[in-house]
Amino acid sequence: MKILIAGCGDVGKTLAKQLSAEGYDLTLMDADPEVLETGIARYDVMTVQGNCGSMDTLRRAGVKKSNLLIACTGSDELNLLCCMTAHTMNPRLHTIARIRDPEYLEQVYAMRDAFGISMTFNPEQDAATEMERLIKYPGFLKRESFLGGRVEIAELRVDADSRLCNVALNHLSGIVKCQILICAVLRDGVATIPDGNFILEEGDRVFVTASSDDLSMLLKSLGIVTHRVRRVMIAGGGTVAYYLAKGLKNNRSIEIEVIEKDAERCRELAELLPRVKVIKGDACDRALLESEGLSATDTLVSTTGLDELNVITSLYGSGRKLSQIITVLDRMENIDFIADLPLGSVISPSKLCCNTIVRYVRAMQKQAGAAVTIHTIADGRAEAIEFPVDLKTRFRNTPLKQIKLRSNIRLACIARGNEIIIPNGDSYFAEGDSVVVVVSGGTVVLNLNDIFD
Repeated sequence: MKILIAGCGDVGKTLAKQLSAEGYDLTLMDADPEVLETGIARYDVMTVQGNCGSMDTLRRAGVKKSNLLIACTGSDELNLLCCMTAHTMNPRLHTIARIRDPEYLEQVYAMRDAFGISMTFNPEQDAATEMERLIKYPGFLKRESFLGGRVEIAELRVDADSRLCNVALNHLSGIVKCQILICAVLRDGVATIPDGNFILEEGDRVFVTASSDDLSMLLKSLGIVTHRVRRVMIAGGGTVAYYLAKGLKNNRSIEIEVIEKDAERCRELAELLPRVKVIKGDACDRALLESEGLSATDTLVSTTGLDELNVITSLYGSGRKLSQIITVLDRMENIDFIADLPLGSVISPSKLCCNTIVRYVRAMQKQAGAAVTIHTIADGRAEAIEFPVDLKTRFRNTPLKQIKLRSNIRLACIARGNEIIIPNGDSYFAEGDSVVVVVSGGTVVLNLNDIFD
């Protein structure tokens, strides 16, 4: 499959890394030749320098022989022009456009045929939605939903005083008192699919599969006390902050405050979000944070637009022992030492939207049995993928203990009607079921049958 990526910012680079690793034929387009040189050095891709919205650039990139165009430049208008022009040149082309401006969303949806757009995505809105879920259900670093929200994979850290520390997984049942499966463990930057003899250690980040109710029970079993969030402070007033404040403002039990440096942006936010308190100031100013009641805040969200400032703000909030911290990182997320810093829940807007795009690409390649949901976990070192079980699925109605899976793969959950099954050796999957599979070690799984050895 030949794919064109227009724009080599955070989203474009993340997509190039993921899709080139899966063997797709990629061509990157950008007006900046230095950015393209970086792309050539890091990934197995072709590059074309030029205006992504021009017919000449698209022609040189091979648009007429391409299957998919992903327009993710920093300009919504350029993305729309790029998709419309490319679709005119190749009517069979699938197109995906990044649209960030809230004013365009309804218009683009209504005119998607005129623009020649197959799908749109909004990294900032995806990030805000993820933050809302974390604020609504505190206690875990991250929570990824599957099977219509009935099952989740949640992340938590094993601290020195945790009841999980120095415990073998086959002894968990006496501690947690609920049905869970630890499907992956991240230790020293390496993602592992553990067996029952695996012993958890301080500093491990574990990824737990369970129903939403059992995750709540898990927190109680581990002595992790959570309380309803009453006050949220948002450092930075960009697009992510706007979407988050807009999503939270309808909950009148939550007090929301946004700190933004730019006076004009403060006026815009105050007009758009009348229930939200907007303060002009530097979110890295400790005196300002304290004067605005940081110590009485339940959740601090660092989303200034600069990763370095977000790290500094979150570290200060961690030092003040806030119950929940959320940090937005894109460029710095994969730096090794970041995982060791007390930054709370780390959100990467570009990675969140890439999950959706990768699912679309895989569905184009293999329509039957294609993934329904894909989430990247363990700092991008593993994937959790939801698949339907159909007549083409091998080993239906066979106990799992009789099936050999490929290495680095764990079948984490089976859904049968309204029943959620945390599998053991006697479990099986049947036609009509859905399964959640966790894959690590760079293994690529495009179809459910790919998990079998």
